[in-house]
Amino acid sequence: MSLQSWNIMDVMRKKKNKKNNILVDWLVYFTARTIVVFLSLFDVNTNLRIACFLGRVLWKYYNRGRERALENLRKSFPEKDEQWLWQTGQRSFEQITMLAIDVLFTPRLVKKCNWRDYSRYKNVEQAKWLMQERKGLLMVTGHYSNFEISGYLLGLFGFDIYSIARPLDNRFVNNHVMEVRQRAGQKIIDKKGATELMPKINSSGATLCFIADQDAGRKAVFVDFFGRKASTYKSIALLAITNNVPIAVGYSRRIGNKFFFEIGINRIIFPEEWANKDNPLEWITLEYTKAIEKFIREDPSQYWWVHRRWKTQPKEKNKTFAASSIASHITSCSAQIKQPTYSVERSLTIHNA
Repeated sequence: MSLQSWNIMDVMRKKKNKKNNILVDWLVYFTARTIVVFLSLFDVNTNLRIACFLGRVLWKYYNRGRERALENLRKSFPEKDEQWLWQTGQRSFEQITMLAIDVLFTPRLVKKCNWRDYSRYKNVEQAKWLMQERKGLLMVTGHYSNFEISGYLLGLFGFDIYSIARPLDNRFVNNHVMEVRQRAGQKIIDKKGATELMPKINSSGATLCFIADQDAGRKAVFVDFFGRKASTYKSIALLAITNNVPIAVGYSRRIGNKFFFEIGINRIIFPEEWANKDNPLEWITLEYTKAIEKFIREDPSQYWWVHRRWKTQPKEKNKTFAASSIASHITSCSAQIKQPTYSVERSLTIHNA
């Protein structure tokens, strides 16, 4: 058999291994549902305390995730000390684990008759009227606190709302989560088929919701986010320009450790604002990214610092970084040749500086 045939078989084998095993998926789903039944025996606040504990455990033992979060925090807040960075990073992990409890309890707790018991609102009136006018609106947020509850509440209030989401790998868990998400009236669109559906939905007057802080690869627009270039999807700005619709930037922020949230809108970008811009696509993307950064800065501990927001960098920056790394390495080597008698302590001091 030729080498090419072996390579083809190897690729096919890898693809086959990537496919989820139905039995394994079902066992994972069954285990998860069993845990859910157990957690249901306790009230939501008890479960949130358990989630906080699990978040601290995750922070302690998930080394790669912890280091990634700390790296992102250091570069985003260079003025902060290590104690603040560690406290903020650990709290961020707690927020992630608490979200699982939030998703579980939201349909059970939040109803039309009692939503005020679990939420308060800030600067939302204008966005509310824009949705009621049914002329089309885009809403964007980030991986911040409980971003799931905003869509649930909008569906509960009767707004015509669609959210773009990537399906989970486990089909059984995915079906259950989708059912929970859509229970109050929110409609979920698979991210893979969203490109063709988005213009039709938006032109019908519905509201489209996006998580807008994900790395978009190299075929994206790069804008500043916490002082660094971040790869950001073009689709949101293109949709707004094509359909001439505004973009509302919002957030859901947990208050304390309880199941209670502040839902707010901190920026609405109107079509007349970008009408005379030389590059409206880049301007729009930068504007809503700045608005996301603004509400994150108000409480950084609720942002998902573990996710790889700055994974992709512009080609020019990669070249500059490579050149500076080589220059730094040559300078370092030259220094070592000139002064070979440096002590270990002195070398560590230079490295840390």
